[in-house]
Amino acid sequence: MSIPDPRQAQTFRFIRRDYADGVASLAYAFDDGPELIERIGFPHAPDLPRERQAAFDAALDLLHWIAGVSYYKAGVPAQIRVESAELDAASAAFLDALYVHGLGEFGYHNKIDLRSRIRFPAAAVASPDPVPALALPRSTLVPIGGGKDSLVSVELLKHAGENATAVWIGSSGLIESCARRTGLPMLNITRAISPVLFDYNRAGAFNGHIPVTAINSAILVVAAILYGHDAIAFSNERSASSATLEYDGVPINHQWSKGWEFERSFADLVRTRVAADLHYYSLLRPLSELAVASRFARSNRYDDVFSSCNRNFRILGPKPSDRWCGQCPKCHFVFLALAPFMPKPRLLGIFGRNLLDDPAQVGGFDALIEYRDHKPFECVGEGRESRAAMAELASRAEWREDAIIERFAHEILPQLDAAELAIAPLLVVAGEQRIPPRLLALIGQE
Repeated sequence: MSIPDPRQAQTFRFIRRDYADGVASLAYAFDDGPELIERIGFPHAPDLPRERQAAFDAALDLLHWIAGVSYYKAGVPAQIRVESAELDAASAAFLDALYVHGLGEFGYHNKIDLRSRIRFPAAAVASPDPVPALALPRSTLVPIGGGKDSLVSVELLKHAGENATAVWIGSSGLIESCARRTGLPMLNITRAISPVLFDYNRAGAFNGHIPVTAINSAILVVAAILYGHDAIAFSNERSASSATLEYDGVPINHQWSKGWEFERSFADLVRTRVAADLHYYSLLRPLSELAVASRFARSNRYDDVFSSCNRNFRILGPKPSDRWCGQCPKCHFVFLALAPFMPKPRLLGIFGRNLLDDPAQVGGFDALIEYRDHKPFECVGEGRESRAAMAELASRAEWREDAIIERFAHEILPQLDAAELAIAPLLVVAGEQRIPPRLLALIGQE
């Protein structure tokens, strides 16, 4: 049976959202085409206290609107219709920004000007009154991604004696292994994408990067209300706010939903539309990627389980090559970022090889330092961080003869301003953040 081409659709519809027996169902459609229904599973879901029902409903609405970005991108029609609820002006403006900037990389690669298409309809209604506090238990959901950043957050919260739960979305064995190593209580939420989307993709629908962190954030707001947590602590660092490049006057940031602009606006929406005492923040926001790497290097607790590799994100066995492909931008950056802060044998043991002594990897590292190329469309640090790490390694006897470092020292380093290559200024705690005051002092401890 043929299905309609979503690229020819006039309207994208938010039809309804439901919740029953621990499963949230989110329904969408293009015009009068088949419904796309996504299902989010909350395991062992408790009965919802009556006093939280309004907040839970508001959280479901927010999830419905945000998760729709996965489906909207298949056709990118110029009309958006929200049939499940009325949007006030502030909520509509938030969604406009999320879809335009969160799909910025998608628009760049597909040559679509999203600014002319995305406009969420704001009803002519007064802004709702601020929602009350729910007296949520003092407890933090900590999203685990399998990489170094969330594990740094876990150890900071444990050191502070905070009541925390390691949470992840999906069925990654690698993430589960990291979550178990934390020693925290665990929560694994499931997410099932509508199979109709895969049919659309096979038929040639638009495809590309989406703001996954925004979707996960909305899922965790629902979880916080359902299970009873007063905080959600992501692990997005200061570097995530930096754009990958600028195109047609618009900054394009692969990590937009990990950046400060999203964190601030989403947190404000949660506290005014869902629950006044639900605190959404990033525990690592005032840190650079190098500062996070320096903190991760203080302990070897997770050396044999963590991975940030996007190509080889699975567990097949005990070897480092089961977790690190050694070829992708994430492997390149994590290796480079950790190198200044841990003994060389330990780092080689984590990756199972020396990525900086492989001439075939030159192009990948050149992109990281923004040499003849822009920063990769990946969750990697700023170019200046990579240049500073390279310069630091070039000054060390154990690294300076490795092929990529030697080339950097002779070919690239002489072209750079030495004053901009110091690592120390990049390790300073600085910038905007929403970290609870009781935890902020921990971030600055060296």
